[in-house]
Amino acid sequence: MRKLFLFICIVSCVTGIYSCNKWLDVKPQDGIIRNNYWNTKEQLQAAVIGIYASLLDNTLVQDLFVWGELRGDMIASTQFTSTDEVNIMNDNILPSNSYTDWSPLYRTINYCNTVLDFGPAVLKKDPTLSENQLNAYLAEAHAIRALMYFYLLRTFGEVPLVLKSTSSDSLIKRIPKSTDQEVYNQIMNDLHFAQLYAPYTYGNPNTDKGRITKYTVFAMEADAYLWMDQYDSCIAMCDSIITSQRFGLVDGTNQSEWFNTLYFKGNSVESIFEFQFDQQKLNPFYNLLISSTRHFVAAPTVMDEVFGIDQTDPTHKDIRGDGGSLNAIDGTIWKYAGATSGTNLIMRTSDQSFAHWFVYRYADILLLKAEALAWVGRGQEAIDLINMIRTRAHALDFTAESPDPGSPEDISTYILDERAREFAYEGKRWFDILRICKRNNYELINILLNAVIKNVPGYLQQSVMNKYKDVRSHYLPINQNELLLDPELKQNPYYQ
Repeated sequence: MRKLFLFICIVSCVTGIYSCNKWLDVKPQDGIIRNNYWNTKEQLQAAVIGIYASLLDNTLVQDLFVWGELRGDMIASTQFTSTDEVNIMNDNILPSNSYTDWSPLYRTINYCNTVLDFGPAVLKKDPTLSENQLNAYLAEAHAIRALMYFYLLRTFGEVPLVLKSTSSDSLIKRIPKSTDQEVYNQIMNDLHFAQLYAPYTYGNPNTDKGRITKYTVFAMEADAYLWMDQYDSCIAMCDSIITSQRFGLVDGTNQSEWFNTLYFKGNSVESIFEFQFDQQKLNPFYNLLISSTRHFVAAPTVMDEVFGIDQTDPTHKDIRGDGGSLNAIDGTIWKYAGATSGTNLIMRTSDQSFAHWFVYRYADILLLKAEALAWVGRGQEAIDLINMIRTRAHALDFTAESPDPGSPEDISTYILDERAREFAYEGKRWFDILRICKRNNYELINILLNAVIKNVPGYLQQSVMNKYKDVRSHYLPINQNELLLDPELKQNPYYQ
């Protein structure tokens, strides 16, 4: 994997990941994209690896964390939390908020578009490039573009679909937003191409966790199908991963070994796709979650209400709680901050802030499948999968629930609680709440309302609850700079 990262570093210098103050901030450097570049398969490969390099942009990953966690119920602020971050947590979200800037994701989308636009020409210029190799590279670009649009869909609802690369001002076009259904359709079109042509393996386990494989695509498809309530399709994609027998849950017998394998080292047997930070490319979490001026800690209610505490035996615990997801003493978010687990917790130093960003792992697949099973009348199978996850984690008995196997709503609520324990601070909490609560015309909206006021000051709770009763507020506004630059864009309805 280190060789792959060194290659990424070289490609990053070549392709020049930077912002340009233009519409959607997607214009790459001129010259290398076209002139004397798309001639060899090595250049094509370099451009594809450049897409992965763009995923390691600290602003992009910080956005994914903020979008997935701050409107949930498991994060608390500190005296160093920025005004924009506090405003998201308190639902005072304006188009001027810096976290409404979607340009880091569109920058990655543009790298994908560039490969898709110019990569096929290499087939005619380099006889050593086969059509299968070309399609495999294009599959990676399609899949990552789909992943970026899936994040945008769940965060903003309606967004512009930019499907052509921009390499000069003359090519920048002003386009309106596409509907959420149109965005979803494009996501699935990209994933269907990727499913056909992505490889099962690159021959190296670490590389398989850091690049798009067929299994990554299956995971993305399962997630997207569940978002749109297409349960049978979700189950089929999950089964494509489960029946492969290439993945499994990391053993939880010893918390320290479990933590070290899954979170400190990364790329475990449980991993399906992770953003590959390392000592040469650090993540943004030292300043955000670890340092003395950190922005966020675990909410004070998390240990008691999410993981549970055995008051009679402190050694009897859910391994995902204290020493897993957080340090119960000071609320440090341990998945990214911890260098060890167990009884002697040691925190990462600034030069050790290389925890991966976990996009999909096997536990996710089991719980996605469980949720879909509940809605197709296979409730007991869903409960069995939940119990598999809980057994590995040594979950405490008093966090167990007894949903009616015939009630998909009850099972979904149980899954939401279990996902809170399993994926705490992995950027999934808000999206999980929204997915489950929006189903059947927001039948379970009270779960969402209770979540968003959890860590809001008491004097704001009623106003926040009233805002979130308007389901249009569940998506972020379009940044004011984008509206100024593109008159075709219309603000999301709640913020007009």
